[in-house]
Amino acid sequence: MHIINARLRQRSELFSIHIEEGRFSRIEVQDSTLAATDNAIDADGKLVCAPFVEPHIHLDAALTAGEPEWNQSGTLFEGIERWSQRKPMLNEADIRRRALSTIELLVQNGVQAIRTHADTTDPTLVGVRTLCALRDELKDKIDLQVVAFPQDGMLSYPNGAKLMEEALEMGADVVGGIPHFEYTRELGEKSVKQIIALAKKYDRLVDVHCDEIDDPNSRFLEFLACEALFHDMGPKVTASHTTAMHSYDNAYCSKLFRLLKNADINFISCPTESIHLQGRFDTYPKRRGVTRVKELREANINVCLGQDSIFDPWYSLGNGKLLRTLDYAMHICQMMGYQDYARALDMITDNSARTLCLQGYGIEVGNAANFILLEGHDDYSVLRQQGEVLLSVRHGEIIMQRQPAQVITPPWISQKIK
Repeated sequence: MHIINARLRQRSELFSIHIEEGRFSRIEVQDSTLAATDNAIDADGKLVCAPFVEPHIHLDAALTAGEPEWNQSGTLFEGIERWSQRKPMLNEADIRRRALSTIELLVQNGVQAIRTHADTTDPTLVGVRTLCALRDELKDKIDLQVVAFPQDGMLSYPNGAKLMEEALEMGADVVGGIPHFEYTRELGEKSVKQIIALAKKYDRLVDVHCDEIDDPNSRFLEFLACEALFHDMGPKVTASHTTAMHSYDNAYCSKLFRLLKNADINFISCPTESIHLQGRFDTYPKRRGVTRVKELREANINVCLGQDSIFDPWYSLGNGKLLRTLDYAMHICQMMGYQDYARALDMITDNSARTLCLQGYGIEVGNAANFILLEGHDDYSVLRQQGEVLLSVRHGEIIMQRQPAQVITPPWISQKIK
């Protein structure tokens, strides 16, 4: 494969990109625009970018909104109740069908790596088993990580700790947790210690639903960061959501950020979900309820964005488009300066890949030839126009392609422009 007239992120020149045996073999600056040929894909000045990465989604729950009941209040805790109603209906065929449909939607929108949570507070562990099987089945097509996630609390659910260990023995890639949902502070802290111990025992990554609540007194993040620091596991540990940070005062956050930088842990924010679920106890003024994405970025702490849900009990919308999530984040988190735009795609590409500890990610000679082609020539134009993903290539093979939309300008406009 040979791509010509391509733009690369943070570069103004045109490039030719050569691929041999599924890897980038040469990446060369072009002196001028090359004429299209049958032997090359003409990027036509559009942006060639590393694939999008979905770092936080729940494939076992996707496409279940309204089954058997809708979340009428739209709250996080009613969502958990509705999911408890849906869990008895789960089976392998059901999860497989919905997960594959959701993966297809993500692939159509440029995603080539996914981290999915799978509920372990289910005695059958059917979600973990099914998603691990899908991961192995699709390993040549997509990178899929499975998080063993105790939705109802690892220590507050009957035999929750035992089920978690069974999930890891079954092959889950990541140890999950939800300390703020445990019955007591003591149980939450104990669960964090057990999460780190299990990650060390099984040599797994860690991704904790941490402080997904408006309560400013929910401070399990500091506990998780300390455990990661003291066990020298920082880059392998992720704190998802951390929405309570939106309610922390600045004096406490100043102290907290010192720990977070030393711990070197990762953060995932799910802005569309958080702004919908949080602030529900407020009248006005009403909190946004999204973690401090901008401040984490400015402190050079790794932070990325995920969709969290697609049409499930917690969020009944969702379309698989990470660019939409990014657009929301830029607005909600007030990252609207030009320098914010200039590296916007980091939060759904490089930062997410770092969170997932992906190896050989990025458009560099020797790496696997995984990339997407976007409408637009840089981060800013792609974000502003919400450019479509026109092409997705994995190991040098096209896995998705679409034609740019044809726009017909009314004559009364085009004539005046001329």
